[in-house]
Amino acid sequence: MFVSKESLLGFIVFTFFLLCWNPTPIRANDDGEVDFDYREDHPRGPQHWGYLKKEWSLCKDGKRQSPIEIWEKNATKDITDSKDLIVSYKPANATIKNEEHAISVLWEGDAGSIEINGTTYLLKQCHWHHPSEHVVNGRRFDLELHMVHKTQDMSKIAVIGFLYNFGEPNSFLTKVTGHITSLTDVQKGIPLGVLDPRKVKKGQLHYKIAKPEKAGSKFYRYMGSLTTPPCAEEVIWHINKKVQTASIEQVKLLQDAVFDFAANNARPLQPLNGRGIKLYGDYH
Repeated sequence: MFVSKESLLGFIVFTFFLLCWNPTPIRANDDGEVDFDYREDHPRGPQHWGYLKKEWSLCKDGKRQSPIEIWEKNATKDITDSKDLIVSYKPANATIKNEEHAISVLWEGDAGSIEINGTTYLLKQCHWHHPSEHVVNGRRFDLELHMVHKTQDMSKIAVIGFLYNFGEPNSFLTKVTGHITSLTDVQKGIPLGVLDPRKVKKGQLHYKIAKPEKAGSKFYRYMGSLTTPPCAEEVIWHINKKVQTASIEQVKLLQDAVFDFAANNARPLQPLNGRGIKLYGDYH
């Protein structure tokens, strides 16, 4: 059988391509599947999370799950000093990582903390959801950022959430977007050097809600859960009322960087089940 030089060369090039092509790996379980999925029609989709692993049972059985829909008219306006929120962030070395279901920035060492009712929660990481997971006054936003904090013994969690509409580019995202396209391995992160978490919010993110009318920061607070498995509860949530902006290109970059199943990585809304929501810093 005669094989032309052109055909042989083409075969060699094609074989070389197959050997060298290395798509982004996905962390899989023993069945070769990703641990969980965001697609509603997938057997590992949100409605099935609580059945996939015994330790994930709260995803189906929990009564204080997140995210939720927030209606300002139903929120209690709090004017007491007993619910202080002190945010004291500072620059620290950070790494950006593809967690397969979201892009995360992990701070190393001491990046500061928040204090709630005298309890200190250390800043650990932030990550993005697109579109937003929380819905406010019937509206879902284009992006949501979660700043995740834990106590020193890792037993308690507090999250500060920021909401974004499409608009001007977000300056904090701009600082990390150059690295997002380079995230080709979910097992490894890319060092960012020193990154200032105070830049997440426009202006200085360092305030105390002791006199809400003067605090200049308005947020909703409620008790909820992690929005991904294991859906652990007793998470103190703070959702900033002020909506910031991020460009369409920035959000698309985040969506393209994660895997297809997480391009829309917002967990469906969860029942409120009688929980109270408080609004701080908004008194008219």
